[in-house]
Amino acid sequence: MEEIFLAKKEDEKKRLDVFLSENLDKTRSQIKKLIEDGIVLVDGKEVKAGFLLKENNEVLLKNFEKPVMQTAPEDIYLDVLYEDDDLAVINKQQGLVVHPAPGNYSGTLVNALAHRFSSLSSSNDVRPGIVHRLDKDTSGAMLVAKNDKAHAFLAKQIKDKTAIREYVALVSGNFKDDSGTITTGIGRDKNNRKKQAVYPVGQQKLAITHFEVLKRFTGFCLVKFVLETGRTHQIRVHSAHKGHPIVGDSVYGGNTKLYSGGQLLHSASITFYNLKNEQLSFKAPLPDYFEKVLFKLN
Repeated sequence: MEEIFLAKKEDEKKRLDVFLSENLDKTRSQIKKLIEDGIVLVDGKEVKAGFLLKENNEVLLKNFEKPVMQTAPEDIYLDVLYEDDDLAVINKQQGLVVHPAPGNYSGTLVNALAHRFSSLSSSNDVRPGIVHRLDKDTSGAMLVAKNDKAHAFLAKQIKDKTAIREYVALVSGNFKDDSGTITTGIGRDKNNRKKQAVYPVGQQKLAITHFEVLKRFTGFCLVKFVLETGRTHQIRVHSAHKGHPIVGDSVYGGNTKLYSGGQLLHSASITFYNLKNEQLSFKAPLPDYFEKVLFKLN
């Protein structure tokens, strides 16, 4: 459905996200996501959350669907690496969507979590328990919060970069340097809204990725990536930007002949503090299909 609002005189110089929060039963963060996804238009144009409205501005929410929460427990396999009363660490399998979204309200990680755990954080009603996300075809270690206190505590570590997340990917070609840092802006691709694109620093959102080559093969290399920021598709976009798309990543030009099941990108480890302020670290082993591809290259 579509919804249209007309800015009145009293809305003059009001931020777009504030205006929408007054007219929609949604949190500011949810509204910001709608704006970033290009669902909100002001007089037919995409603008930022801080856009200041003028009288008679037409605010359109195109193809807007109010969330239909389907958190019915589903018996979907979960590889639980660790759990206590407050949190869990899981090893997400490739192909599993993290949370319900339009057109995909079942068969998600959230449904699996509802089946596996008796309680989950509720700070986000669409994503209970989800502290941070992985793309559908990215596998590996993920944090899960069992209550709101744990969710806030863990989410702050993700935001402040005190939680360390290391990823491993197989990429086409070989990085010239053994290690380095990729720093760019990242934002939605102007020609394809399902993709992200690289922009000059100072435009869009700052994105910083550190890399280290772990092993070199003929025509490929195994690379460790560490995120300093957490933008959508960041590692996939940055690796492709350097001329080395991730194997299996059809969206960003990856080699799908060697492997066609999705990007060979794995969240290999995560280090964080629990609510007792104890530092914990967990490793998620490479999936069998990933290991088989590496074996072929040896």
